[in-house]
Amino acid sequence: MSRQIHIGHLTLGGGAPVRVQSMTNTDTMDTRATVEQALRMVEAGCELVRITAPDVKAAENLGRIKEELLRRGCEVPLVADIHFNPKAAEVAATLVEKVRVNPGNYTDRNTGKLEFTDQEYNDELKRIGERMATLIDICKRHHTAMRIGTNHGSLSERIMSRYGNTPEGMAQSALEFAQVCEAQDYHDLVFSMKASNVKVMVDSTRLFVQKMHARGMDYPIHLGVTEAGDGMQGRLKSAAGIGALLLDGIGDTIRVSLTEDPEAEMPIAYDILQAVGARITQPEYIACPSCGRTQYDIQRALKEIKEKTKHLVGVKIGVMGCIVNGPGEMADADYGYVGSGHGKITLYKGKEIVKRDIDQQDAVDELVNLIENDNKK
Repeated sequence: MSRQIHIGHLTLGGGAPVRVQSMTNTDTMDTRATVEQALRMVEAGCELVRITAPDVKAAENLGRIKEELLRRGCEVPLVADIHFNPKAAEVAATLVEKVRVNPGNYTDRNTGKLEFTDQEYNDELKRIGERMATLIDICKRHHTAMRIGTNHGSLSERIMSRYGNTPEGMAQSALEFAQVCEAQDYHDLVFSMKASNVKVMVDSTRLFVQKMHARGMDYPIHLGVTEAGDGMQGRLKSAAGIGALLLDGIGDTIRVSLTEDPEAEMPIAYDILQAVGARITQPEYIACPSCGRTQYDIQRALKEIKEKTKHLVGVKIGVMGCIVNGPGEMADADYGYVGSGHGKITLYKGKEIVKRDIDQQDAVDELVNLIENDNKK
């Protein structure tokens, strides 16, 4: 389990729920558009809102965005996304609850150098610590968290010279920044290994966590497949990468990166969390694909059951075609709806039969009544 840190009023890691976040795609200088989009994101379930701050003016405007959100009754923590501008990070860290920096293009100098001696490599690390000192001091004074976000394809020349554009290089880059922060007694850190390639994202995250734990570190991890795209492909890539790591027990906050409106990301994020059992926010349905043994309209029944039970968060319902495999394959369901003959349904509570051979036209309502009566007790 990771250590717990605070991002404003939000707890992250240390047994807290896996947090869902996203990023605005408006012009940060357009306060109204950014605030309106952030409000839509929060309404959809976003718990952390990230906003780009490419320069000092944009960083300063984060304060106005924050004020307007608070005026509108929204206390969502804000994250400033920083890439190249240390001064923007320092300004933002006084105004919002978290800053995100990319080791590969934040303080590492890229000068075309292809090879580094050990002395040159270590000297550059020392310079990074000196450049980070002001931001770290501001974050400590303002209780601002920081995400060290390594991206595949944007590693520094220093890292590339020794490790190449590899998961090893990504993990090492983040680890070195962790050591810089720890040397200055700053620990409100979150780490991420992002890639558009699912395997690289998974491999680099596992490797970083292994290296971090070997050094006695236990910082929270942010998960996401960056530039996942849109539609089904974007959703499947995100589910594959994020889901694999959550099942490993890795991950304290997630972002599904879709080329769509950001509020479209939240339902997918919660679906992923539900699928791996990390965060239960809706009912769960176990439903067989049916076969020639099914003697009722299972597709219609499932649709109707989902519509009438969508408010029953955490309830697990099995909808099965027949009694051959149905009762066994839905064994961990709370309730079961199982075909038992032509147009006939048998209802289960756990593994026990409650009612046999109900007419299909009555069976869905009977199931809903059974569940709701139990919930009233």
